[in-house]
Amino acid sequence: MKLGVRWTLHGDGRTPAPGAVVRPDERLSWPRTAGLGAQHVVAMFGASFVAPVLMGLDPNLAIMMSGVATVIFLLATRGQVPSYLGCSLSFVGVAATVRASGGDSATVTGAVFVVAVVLFLAGLAVRRFGARIIHAAMPPVVTGAVVMLIGFNLAPVSAKTYWPQDQWTALLVMVVTALAVVCLRGFWSRIAIFLGLLFGYGISWVLDRVFGKIHSPAGGAESVDHWRLDLSLVGKADWIGLPDFHAPSFEWSAILVALPVVIALIAENAGHVKAVGEMTGNSLDGKLGTAIAADGAASMLSTAVGGPPNTTYSENIGVMAATRVYSTAAYWAAAGFALLFGLCPKFGAVVAAIPGGVLGGITVILYGMIGLLGAQIWINAGVDLRNPLNLVPAAAGIIIGVGGVSLKFTDSFELSGIALGTLVVIVGYHVLRAFAPPHLKGDGPLLDAGTSTYDEGDGAGYGAADGAGDGGKER
Repeated sequence: MKLGVRWTLHGDGRTPAPGAVVRPDERLSWPRTAGLGAQHVVAMFGASFVAPVLMGLDPNLAIMMSGVATVIFLLATRGQVPSYLGCSLSFVGVAATVRASGGDSATVTGAVFVVAVVLFLAGLAVRRFGARIIHAAMPPVVTGAVVMLIGFNLAPVSAKTYWPQDQWTALLVMVVTALAVVCLRGFWSRIAIFLGLLFGYGISWVLDRVFGKIHSPAGGAESVDHWRLDLSLVGKADWIGLPDFHAPSFEWSAILVALPVVIALIAENAGHVKAVGEMTGNSLDGKLGTAIAADGAASMLSTAVGGPPNTTYSENIGVMAATRVYSTAAYWAAAGFALLFGLCPKFGAVVAAIPGGVLGGITVILYGMIGLLGAQIWINAGVDLRNPLNLVPAAAGIIIGVGGVSLKFTDSFELSGIALGTLVVIVGYHVLRAFAPPHLKGDGPLLDAGTSTYDEGDGAGYGAADGAGDGGKER
């Protein structure tokens, strides 16, 4: 069985020739490959390490399981889809909602485990029936609205939990991170979040030395005197040790809150597979179902031991675009580094010590970017919001999801926020479509039009036909 773990040496093993690329089944010399692997770990550091901290999960376990997840993904796709799987930010709002209702880490991971199972089954369905099965249930107007409400639902977490802990540090970190994202080029722009974190650590340390302790909320509702940067636990942490494992627990209320995120993960995977295919020059649309299923399987394993869910990372896709090295050997090296970091509790303690004000500045950008990905889906797919069939369910669902509207059925069961908003968007769209006049039902583009297309001539629903699904129109 070909597992994609053999690579031929590209050229002299040093750098790609002008205009050439290092293909997934090629590699540079092993020292350079190891260096590229370390670069991939740094690229995903900002978001992938912030996410478990925001979810209240062990960052050491998160980085270890991201390495395991990447290995699973590379084996499942037979080394044809070079991608790194890091902790998904899409579940941060889920974790906040579950914990606000009294749930603990086991409840969070239990809910996400169920989402991973659904994602795995969705991948198998795409492999069997083709990508159009996704489009039938979740057209772009639905997908964009759900992604948008998931991101914007996080706004109160940033505004009420992190920003008030140190507003001036948060403002400085936000400005520096924004400048890094916009003004830097190439690899440096891909690690803008990481650079923002480094700046935040440094400025917090300086402010502690200059002004002393700050009087503000520190993980609780009451204001107290505390250091901005508290590294006391770093000194106590061991250099080598296993992370904390725990089993998931399952509660219907938490599961219903988490399930809508599967829509965002499917859209994410579709876009990433298409982007990697375009960069490598190979159509990978036929691997979409496998990629989705592999993502689900990896997240199932991670959450089963108490870790966070995982997803493909655009930061690493950006690194490949900048270096023109698409070798999966580099991702195997990255997975190895991640496993080593996961076995260093002291490293996890440094991550866990990120000051609240720093998270405030980072999250106002991250959360907003997640929400606006929904708008990008609409734009890429050409969704017409002048059409009331698109406008009404999306508008109602977003307001319900962002505003935290609730619908109480019994004393022990209610739907609210993300879960209720998603239900309104999906059910509302399909119900309205059933009653809408014909002129409002024009066939729209596929789920991820603008990032991925599918060939109708292929019996499996895969291929590389430009503009398939919207009359062959070029994009």
